[in-house]
Amino acid sequence: MIHIDINKSLHGNLGEMSLDVNFTLKQGDFLCISGKSGAGKTTLLRIIAGLETAQGTIEVDNKFWLNNKHFLKIQKREISFVFQDYALFDNMSVEENLLYVKKDLSLAKKLLELTQMYALRKRHTSTLSGGQKQRVAICRALMKKPKLLLLDEPLSALDNVMRQNLQNEILLLHKEFGTTTIMVSHDVSEIYKLASKVIILENGKIIKEGKALEVLLKQQGSQKFSFEAEVLDIKQVDVIYIATLCIAQQLVEIVISKKQKDVLSIGQKIRVGTKAFSPILS
Repeated sequence: MIHIDINKSLHGNLGEMSLDVNFTLKQGDFLCISGKSGAGKTTLLRIIAGLETAQGTIEVDNKFWLNNKHFLKIQKREISFVFQDYALFDNMSVEENLLYVKKDLSLAKKLLELTQMYALRKRHTSTLSGGQKQRVAICRALMKKPKLLLLDEPLSALDNVMRQNLQNEILLLHKEFGTTTIMVSHDVSEIYKLASKVIILENGKIIKEGKALEVLLKQQGSQKFSFEAEVLDIKQVDVIYIATLCIAQQLVEIVISKKQKDVLSIGQKIRVGTKAFSPILS
């Protein structure tokens, strides 16, 4: 059981704010933390890891990592942290990166086989692709068999295909090792696929908490599909107006009214919604 109840003053997007969170995880949970930039997500991970201090308590299996009398150093916390930038030793091979953490050749082989990296074990990490490097970083983190695995948007720099492949492998490793995992992510499909629990942070506070479907699914009103889009162009064709939008890396043209044309501008971020009773699937 992991219980986190901490408070820390931060300087966010809107000025001074208080990171004030209280939640509990069971062994083997996969928690995804989401929210806008500056909400306090990465700072929360750093506090849990012991990279930053805070007021309050962090209790893991009846042992205090943080309270008003005690601050357990990062080296003594049973955690592994995977960042966006991999942080690998480029002068070492894939296998040597793992064995640097722990001299356990059998465990290194198992992790590399699970992530389809065993054939590349003798390659220097400087020669690998971004997706391959992230696989190695995650395998290296699990060499410690941590009680808590912290992932700070580890897949955000990867293309969609590689991202989906690594999501599957992260979930496989999470289940295989029974690790409790906390991951920061903005990707709704990623959160739905991986998380057993979701927390949404806003200005340092938890505004939603629960299972992915409960937290993320839009349930109010008749508008069932809603997408964020950027207006790239607006043009008139005969008597109608057409807006070119970018939705999730795809270009879409939609017909808009003159009233909408008058209030929209190039570069504006909007939401596009449709009702659920007649969707077109292909």
